[in-house]
Amino acid sequence: MLRLGVNIDHVATIRNARGTPWPDPMRAARIAEKAGADGITAHLREDRRHISDADIDALMAGLDLPLNFEMAATPEMQQIALRHRPHAVCIVPEKREERTTEGGLDVAGNEAMLAEFIAPLRDAGCRVSLFIGHEPDQIRASARIGAAVVELHTGAYCDLDTEGRHAERDAELEALRKGAELADSLGLEVHAGHGLTYDTVAPIAAIPQIKELNIGHFLIAESVFTGLDGAIREMHRRMAAARA
Repeated sequence: MLRLGVNIDHVATIRNARGTPWPDPMRAARIAEKAGADGITAHLREDRRHISDADIDALMAGLDLPLNFEMAATPEMQQIALRHRPHAVCIVPEKREERTTEGGLDVAGNEAMLAEFIAPLRDAGCRVSLFIGHEPDQIRASARIGAAVVELHTGAYCDLDTEGRHAERDAELEALRKGAELADSLGLEVHAGHGLTYDTVAPIAAIPQIKELNIGHFLIAESVFTGLDGAIREMHRRMAAARA
């Protein structure tokens, strides 16, 4: 079965726009669970632009689903992760000025630092995932430093589809397929995510080595029109059809 992790960051974005207690990310997590989500993803950014420390506290205390805690490779985030010991930590690149995560980690260029950074997380029982591009050197470096999972960045593929640049999109999709094959051959579990929609999910879901998709912004946006429960169930349906 291909798993779906629902990212609830942008429920918090809406809440923070007005400084009110609502909408509550924890309520969104519970709806996602009832709709068939296999996990919840939340990214605690350095600038706390959406998810807050209190959100992570609430999710760890009240969530039945596994929490995938996205974070930058900073001492502050490492300490928060070690205090909570979530099911999984996904290390992502982070720039304060970016609108959203723009690419994958440079694992190959920071191999020693990242190996040292993830070791205590792994020892604490967290499943360590690295958010990377499909480049073979990044995948091989991820395996060398002891990550359990790589999450392949699908943002470029989704952007090319939106822009109608179909030849480039197809080339990017093929590179993602080859990256998934390589990662799987090295013993890494393969996840994927970023920018996926109803229109772009099927070709990614059809890649057999991919075990989990993490999707957030589109589901929260679609929920304005169909409700979060309906948006998640429809995404699950499309994922299952593509995998079948």
